Amino acid sequence: MEIQYVIINFLILVAIVVLAGRKTVKRIFGDRYERINKDLDKAEEIEKMPLPSSVLPTVEVAIDSCSEEIQKAEGLVAEKIAAIGAFREREKSEIHREMIENARRKLFSVMKENVINLFSYEKYQQEIRALDRLVIDEILKRISLTPGDMAYLKHHDVLYVTLTSAYPLAEDIVSDVDRVTSQLLESVGGKTSLWVLEDSNLIGGLRLRIGDTVYDGTIAEELYQFEKSLNHEPIMNDDTVGHLIQEFTVKAESFKPHIHKYQLGRVMTVSDGICWMDGLADIMYGEVVEFECGEKGMVLDIQQNRIGCVIFGEFEHIESGSRVRRVGRIASVPVGECLLGRVVDALGNPIDAMGYLPYKETRPIEYKAPGILDRAPVNSPLHTGIKAIDALVPIGKGQRELIIGDRQTGKTAIAIDTIINQKGKDTVCIYVAIGQKDTLVAEIKEKLEAHGAMEYTTIIAVPASASAALQYIAPFSGSAMAEYFMYAGRDVLIVYDDLSKHAVAYRELSLLLHRPSGREAYPGDIFYLHSRLLERAAHLSDELGGGSITALPIIETLAGDISAYIPTNVISITDGQIFLDAELFNEGQRPAVNVGLSVSRVGGAAQSPSMKKVSSSLRTRLAQYRELAEFMQFGSDIDEETKKTLASGQLLTEALRQPRYAPVEDSMQTILIFAVSEGYADGISPDQMEKFEKDLYRYFREEKADIALKLREARKFDGELKALLKEALEEFAERL
Repeated sequence: MEIQYVIINFLILVAIVVLAGRKTVKRIFGDRYERINKDLDKAEEIEKMPLPSSVLPTVEVAIDSCSEEIQKAEGLVAEKIAAIGAFREREKSEIHREMIENARRKLFSVMKENVINLFSYEKYQQEIRALDRLVIDEILKRISLTPGDMAYLKHHDVLYVTLTSAYPLAEDIVSDVDRVTSQLLESVGGKTSLWVLEDSNLIGGLRLRIGDTVYDGTIAEELYQFEKSLNHEPIMNDDTVGHLIQEFTVKAESFKPHIHKYQLGRVMTVSDGICWMDGLADIMYGEVVEFECGEKGMVLDIQQNRIGCVIFGEFEHIESGSRVRRVGRIASVPVGECLLGRVVDALGNPIDAMGYLPYKETRPIEYKAPGILDRAPVNSPLHTGIKAIDALVPIGKGQRELIIGDRQTGKTAIAIDTIINQKGKDTVCIYVAIGQKDTLVAEIKEKLEAHGAMEYTTIIAVPASASAALQYIAPFSGSAMAEYFMYAGRDVLIVYDDLSKHAVAYRELSLLLHRPSGREAYPGDIFYLHSRLLERAAHLSDELGGGSITALPIIETLAGDISAYIPTNVISITDGQIFLDAELFNEGQRPAVNVGLSVSRVGGAAQSPSMKKVSSSLRTRLAQYRELAEFMQFGSDIDEETKKTLASGQLLTEALRQPRYAPVEDSMQTILIFAVSEGYADGISPDQMEKFEKDLYRYFREEKADIALKLREARKFDGELKALLKEALEEFAERL
């Protein structure tokens, strides 16, 4: 009953609140409702009224500002779309790579399971054990002391010898091993300590270790070698997997062990992508090592009691005390025609979701630069298609031309335009992106594909998220890929974008390896690092095929400071620099080439005769114009001659402006510069220069193509050719 009374009282209370509050709610919201209706009626009346003429300009300005905002918004949307596309492409690549790796793991696990099951039968066990005598005899024939063993014996009397098998060994085999190894060490004044072990993971066969050196004739080693060979097999479908399983099963049934020789070391400590090891006394600088977990690294420091190694992959999987194996080769990358049109990482692994990379050759990432006698003079132009560069700071095949400037001043744009301009010129291009965003690399790939340039281009992408070790080797990997084509007699253009981040990555590795730091915490060999990289760019002599590598390293400055450590280092190594001025860039001058600070030490040797003649006074005139333009900021009165100089310089400056992804062929550049320099554009305003340029190109391509051809093929810009060009320009000027 009490519950019923509570419910009835609650309902009565709700009814009272509703009845009492209805008028208050109606008064509050009713007034607001009426005001809204009145405002809507006024808005409809105003909308029907015509706008007064005085308001129209304000409205137009507002519309223009809205248009600008809309354009900015569209640009942001385009960037987001590019970012999403890059993410999807990367995700697709990761999924594709993961599928391949899963197929490899599945294949190897099936192989290993088949082999273990096969040798679990007593028949095959007896056959394998019957081979022990042959295996140990072959091992004892091959054993020898390495230089590392000899050095160890100078400080220790005993060298440890370990004999391991999957099952108990016969006494005669053990005694033979003890006798032969003892005789070997007695010949150099040492002693042995023999250990006999059993390890079922070996499956079958024998393994003998003397010091750091291992002589391996086990089934487990054969499986390891087979697993490594799978990395060169395209895993396409289940049929491929089935074929490989069948082929390997047949080989296993007629198994004959081979003796594999390698060296083992031990991980002492590992952290921050750096590993310290002991053992491996005979290892060399730059050699590759492999850890038990499958990750690889490269030796970068050799000390008396330990070896410093950088790790390419994830170092979290590596544990202290685990074994590390000497692979027996210097760090190398795949090379060949198969790389064209692909995006790969610093180790040459494809990351573009285009599948297996069918390479046949590799080259070491570190290679000796061509000597002086192996080089030929740099006298053949490599046209960038950029007017300001081809006319003022020309680049020759085999040259090293630095692109330097603050961030966001168009350094990468120049490199990409140069790559696009190589279409149809039988020049291989390699773009090395060091520490760049994934979205930027995806955008560059998209632009190159849109202009048909990816078919002769390879992109090596090492994003900022990659380890310092991969960022360090990336430009050397690109140089190795370029050298393959150079020594085959072809021309190559390679872009390092950028070496500032490369230097930072090397500084990080050096500090982690406890090397003494110098200026700005960089190690003392930072100059040698970039010099041995850039010296590999060359124009080979005819005896060596006449191929060339043209290098365009990029350096980022801070506030235009070209006197900083890394910029001055690379400037002194290269054959000139293209300095991009942030002030010019902000003024709208694109490309923002600073004429005073940009130089090419090859000069006119890398220009066509026509361009060399036409642009001979261009640098002086532009420098004169810039000086006068700065002086005119003070508002002084000027004479007519100065006005003419300013007007002419302004027209030249406008003529050298150029949008992205629009390279211009050399002959058209020559015609434009000649036309502006000789006064054929004096009658037009600077804002009409773009239209003048397009009309001029169209005129000479459609009506005067013979003159453009003569300019390309002429060995000198003589009076006859000059007269023909002037006559054509006068005819064009009459049409304006």
